[in-house]
Amino acid sequence: MNANDLSISDYSSHIIFITGGTKSGKSEFAEYLAKKVKNLSYVALSEKNLDDKEWQDKIDSHRKRRPKDWKLIETTDLLNTLRHDEGPLLIDSIGGFVMESLEKENNVWATKMNSLIGHLIKRKSITFIVGEQVGWSLVSEYKVGNTYIERIGELQKRITKISKDNWLTINGRAIKIDKISIEIPS
Repeated sequence: MNANDLSISDYSSHIIFITGGTKSGKSEFAEYLAKKVKNLSYVALSEKNLDDKEWQDKIDSHRKRRPKDWKLIETTDLLNTLRHDEGPLLIDSIGGFVMESLEKENNVWATKMNSLIGHLIKRKSITFIVGEQVGWSLVSEYKVGNTYIERIGELQKRITKISKDNWLTINGRAIKIDKISIEIPS
């Protein structure tokens, strides 16, 4: 199986989820797959932080890789974007959605997560979602770190269940995990 085996001719409710660790190649791979799609909007889920030079350098490298014809949506409000944008999307990355709710109570988070999953299921256009793999390392000594790890893990399991294609990137390689894995019974 290689990336060219992915058929994107049928865009109806088609979610492609690409996950991996830091610097694994997940964004580059999502962009590679999405280059075949016309009228794509790139949803950058982060706040602008002009004081963080390293973050700005990372954003600039992402910008330089993207095709010029992609529409850019910089937002922290993914739910609003999903309500109003019906065309093809590349969401990079879903961790930004989790970050926006870290201070919320668990019931508020669950409502937001369920709303996100509902919007994704209803979409008629192809949707590429990039997500961070966390929790393969040390457990955070801070409550907020553990909340992030728990919430992104839960959300990404749910996204995987509704995705037609699931990819894991590691060390600059992409593995289509649907073909070599089984779902863990719950």
